[in-house]
Amino acid sequence: MASSQNLFTDYLELHPTEAGYLDLLRIFYSSDLEKRDFFDTPIEDRLSGLHDRWLVFVSIVGQKVLLRLRNLLTATGSSVENLMNYPSFNGGYVHLFWNIFTGNVVKPDSSSAKFRSVIGSLDERVELDANIRVNDEWYGPALSVMAAKLAYENEAFVSTVLKDHWQMEFLGFFNFWNEYEEQHSTQVIMFQDKKVDPDLIMVAFRGTSPFDADDWITDLNLSWYELEGVGRVHAGFQKALGLHKDKGWPKEIQAISGTKQFAYYTIREKLRELLSQNKNAKFMVTGHSLGGALAILFPAILSFHEEKWLLHRMEGVYTFGQPRVGDEKFGDFMKEKLRIYNVKYHRYVYSNDIVPRLPYDDKTLMFKHFGPSLYFNSLYQGQVLEEEPNKNYFSVPSILPSALNAIFELARSFIIPFARGKEYKEGLAEIMFRLIGLIFPGISNHGPQDYVNLTRLGYFLPKSVDSQELKLE
Repeated sequence: MASSQNLFTDYLELHPTEAGYLDLLRIFYSSDLEKRDFFDTPIEDRLSGLHDRWLVFVSIVGQKVLLRLRNLLTATGSSVENLMNYPSFNGGYVHLFWNIFTGNVVKPDSSSAKFRSVIGSLDERVELDANIRVNDEWYGPALSVMAAKLAYENEAFVSTVLKDHWQMEFLGFFNFWNEYEEQHSTQVIMFQDKKVDPDLIMVAFRGTSPFDADDWITDLNLSWYELEGVGRVHAGFQKALGLHKDKGWPKEIQAISGTKQFAYYTIREKLRELLSQNKNAKFMVTGHSLGGALAILFPAILSFHEEKWLLHRMEGVYTFGQPRVGDEKFGDFMKEKLRIYNVKYHRYVYSNDIVPRLPYDDKTLMFKHFGPSLYFNSLYQGQVLEEEPNKNYFSVPSILPSALNAIFELARSFIIPFARGKEYKEGLAEIMFRLIGLIFPGISNHGPQDYVNLTRLGYFLPKSVDSQELKLE
């Protein structure tokens, strides 16, 4: 593994594979953690107290558990996805049972336009909201959340939805290389909406896959690297976007043929090409969960490279259930850049969703959100807040309200189609997800169903919206 000493002057790296059982105990009492193989930082005695050491302990243990369960999670995810897709490949549940009885069961094909991911099975809607018209105030978030959800699907599914349902131009489906993990770990879709004026190019990053251990490890890891003039930024997100082991973030790289392409550089080049062909076109980036983190990190690296021409063509960043990306300095840097280039940044948070409350907001480990939180409760009532309630999630006073809210959301699953229409009917997969929420409310609140709903049913409470706040000015 490349040493961060060669790339960054300040950093903190956790290496769970290097931590033995005794090392886990040493986290709580060792005065020279920086000399341990699993804890790498240039600053001596970086962790100031027991609280910080506990967070590191939880992060490393969580990552080690996920590494142990990686193969099991992959196999489970594959099985769950296939089971969810058997009905659609066999003409529904009745035909499926008949095919089982007659021995003519059609096995799902994961590359088919009919095949849905777990995320797609939780919320099967593919149509855009007909009540939200082009250039309406809610069109941007409504299109963005559907794009962020669509990014979880395979190429054939994406292409079919864009062409047959949305009547938009499919520009590409990408599977990008992560040099640190030595695998393709970052998926992105691009398409163009010509119904709006000016034309809009959308870049949507795929988020955390429910059964992908590596995605969850990235979310749990507290490692960060400091970018000069920018601030401290989550290491895992940087790696997923295209950080180079030996060069960091060079402004230009040699064109890479074949399959090992890097997300940031390939997307940037594609945007340069497309925007040069249409002087009025704009582009927007979006993502759910991990995808949201990559969506806001993309303009950060554009700003780091002083890509002024591209930034002036950027319409906005819409994220849904996005985790924290960097420190306070990073937030100040981004607020200033987004203000200069008049780029909208809308960060949506639904109810008790745990992911926007990670990584932990702590003065030593330093992860912080920036800009207003567009927070919506379980009634889809929105408020513009400096920070979502219960910002670090794990607090005793929140346990009972979270549990009661999960019960309400489960009951709402059966009521909402009668109150709001059949498009809001929740399938078996989503209802089972709500049942999980009775035990882990923050997990079930992270699904796509509620984020789509808040763009269709949501409204801001009176006097809660300040247009200046939304522009980060």
